[in-house]
Amino acid sequence: MRNYTHPDVFTIGVAEGWADPETDPTRIDWKARQASAAIPFEVIDGRPVNPCEKTAVRYGRNELGHWGEALAADALVSVTDPAGRRWILMVERDDGHGWALPGGHVDPGETPTAAAVRELEEETGLALPASYCTATTPRYVPDPRASDEAWMVTVLSTAHLGRFDRLDFPRVAGADDARRAEWVPASSYNVLTAVLTEVYGGQVFPAHVAMLRTMLGVA
Repeated sequence: MRNYTHPDVFTIGVAEGWADPETDPTRIDWKARQASAAIPFEVIDGRPVNPCEKTAVRYGRNELGHWGEALAADALVSVTDPAGRRWILMVERDDGHGWALPGGHVDPGETPTAAAVRELEEETGLALPASYCTATTPRYVPDPRASDEAWMVTVLSTAHLGRFDRLDFPRVAGADDARRAEWVPASSYNVLTAVLTEVYGGQVFPAHVAMLRTMLGVA
């Protein structure tokens, strides 16, 4: 598929504000977007070029609304159980793309850490002060909704809430873009994926696989 933009981008996306109303990328002020990009990218003949991968969609935005880079923020919140094992907070996405870290788009004028805290509360009900979180370096994520002209970059913020004497972690519930929210054992990435498969019949959101493998380790 060389040229594709999901119909929802032109209708729902524009109406709800998460998609650029401009259908022709050559009419966009790319200098401004390049100057604010977390990861530098080229513009050739007025069209943005994905800086990290070639996808199945050469022209168009696939399922993403923003031409070029869209900046997101994700929250990796962890706790330790009485046996010293790590658990992390995950959400099941309501779009069918699997289980992910809570997160979403960074709003104009918002810092990635503030966005991560906001999205965490909106999707799970867990409210944390921004001071609990440590932001990491921006990273490209291979989002299955991306194209060669529209892609995602995220800033991960981490927060550890300490050791609990019982399996009585802070209460969470899925809301907004999350079908449900759960504390999931995650001593390693392999443990996380095994639990998601065996207990929830799910899998990790493809865009978060590499990030979680790096942060959790695979042993």
